[in-house]
Amino acid sequence: MKILVVGSGAREHALARHLALAGADLVIAPGNPGTAACGENRAVDAGDPAAVAALAREVGADLVVVGPEAPLVAGVADAVRAELHRERLAPQLRALQRRYAERPEVLQRKMMELYREQGTSPFAGMLPALAQSPVLLVVYGVFTHPLIGGEPNALLGQSFAGAELGGTLLNDPSGWLPHALLLVAIAGIAGLHRLVALRRMADAIAAGAPDSGLQRALTWMPFAVIVVAALVPLAAALYLTVGTAFTLVERLVWRRALRGRGGTALEPAAAG
Repeated sequence: MKILVVGSGAREHALARHLALAGADLVIAPGNPGTAACGENRAVDAGDPAAVAALAREVGADLVVVGPEAPLVAGVADAVRAELHRERLAPQLRALQRRYAERPEVLQRKMMELYREQGTSPFAGMLPALAQSPVLLVVYGVFTHPLIGGEPNALLGQSFAGAELGGTLLNDPSGWLPHALLLVAIAGIAGLHRLVALRRMADAIAAGAPDSGLQRALTWMPFAVIVVAALVPLAAALYLTVGTAFTLVERLVWRRALRGRGGTALEPAAAG
């Protein structure tokens, strides 16, 4: 059995040692000098859900054991499950697509039935993308409540580009310019998000994955941020702009790093 152990501490060393004694074929990411004696160390960031999922697919892992708490919080387990589910269901999805090519409504229903039977969904692995929602709610609350802890909210008097951070397009028309510029920036970032998603989908289709209308529809989701940013205070809109830009850059850097290592192939970590 091929097992991927995620982590680099003493806990992962103990896990790897006992699994190796049981005869398992081990890959440890990123591992440590001790785990190098139990299996193959791979230089992958344990806190990067996409990288761990790609490694699990590359090595053909039958089981993924996530040791540290931090990768679990980062959504590594969810991302790995989603990636493996997509790979496992790809042949059945292709068969459904061929069978119901002329009946798109039936195709969508059959695909959802398949996902339901297998205990997954086309939205699996999206938890990391939703993790910033609580932060947005906190930012929204901070800039809408006149009192915090019984004291006047001093943040409401702060400004950005001459506009109050607590103002919205509805209650502070004088701050329309910085708000409008942020909306334009978010629209541009959303467009780039969709372009990246479409390119990734094209790569998957070229590799044999089905062309799903639902997945194409989901590429428009980043544009929903524009509507939210238009309604929330300027501070929350500023947070959304920075957050969406950071997510885009993170994805581009990760994809470029993988291409630099030859697709999804990742170099082994040094044992010392």
